[in-house]
Amino acid sequence: MMKITFEDIYKPGNIVAENDQYRHYHYPEMLIRYDSNFLQFKTMPSLIEFKKVENYLREFHLKNGQKHVKFVFPENKKPTGELLTHLTDKGYDIGFLELYAIDPKDFPSVREDANIHIREVTTKDLDTLLTIQYQHDLDFGIEFAKQKKGLIKRQFENQNIRQILAYYKGSPAGYVDVIISSKTAEIDGLTVAETFRNKGIGSRLQTFVMESFPEKTVILVADGEDTPKEMYKRQNYQYRGFQYEALKVF
Repeated sequence: MMKITFEDIYKPGNIVAENDQYRHYHYPEMLIRYDSNFLQFKTMPSLIEFKKVENYLREFHLKNGQKHVKFVFPENKKPTGELLTHLTDKGYDIGFLELYAIDPKDFPSVREDANIHIREVTTKDLDTLLTIQYQHDLDFGIEFAKQKKGLIKRQFENQNIRQILAYYKGSPAGYVDVIISSKTAEIDGLTVAETFRNKGIGSRLQTFVMESFPEKTVILVADGEDTPKEMYKRQNYQYRGFQYEALKVF
């Protein structure tokens, strides 16, 4: 399997500043989306360096009416104890993501179920996708859910993104986005509606991706402290690294 890193993960946002120390992502189309408005360190900062960059990002976000700051640290490196203490004292939420990859041929076979139908979103399915995602996104607030509709529409027009819907007995039950690059197909936002869980829909969505892109390495990121990563391991995904993040909402 080819070498995969977090640099292969899709980041919807514009690089507005970059130097030897960090890369700053900004997405004016959706300022409320934390994963598109953040600063990623290339090298692990000292506490003094971090405080300087922390002030820079806070001031930048204040000018744009943003109420958060988010920092992503270098891949496969844990922040120093001194830095973790500062983040904790300042009220940051600290976590880490894990990167996984799989050759599609290694994904376990999934039993067919005539009740489950998977298909790529077309113009006639777009409203259905918008509705089911809106209901899920309400967990993050009404304003986020409203703005997310615009992102979904923009992604629908993006030739490098495939939006996939799952139906169970004719009812929309789940979805996933697939971000396509020259060497990878990234699974992003895999979601099954609560009332349709434990029916194999998530596995069928993944199978659809594996069958659609057999020549690519399929990749995804999982919350390092959440349970879905254990499912991915059982499905033969291979661990490829970790990355720490810190988020503060004011």
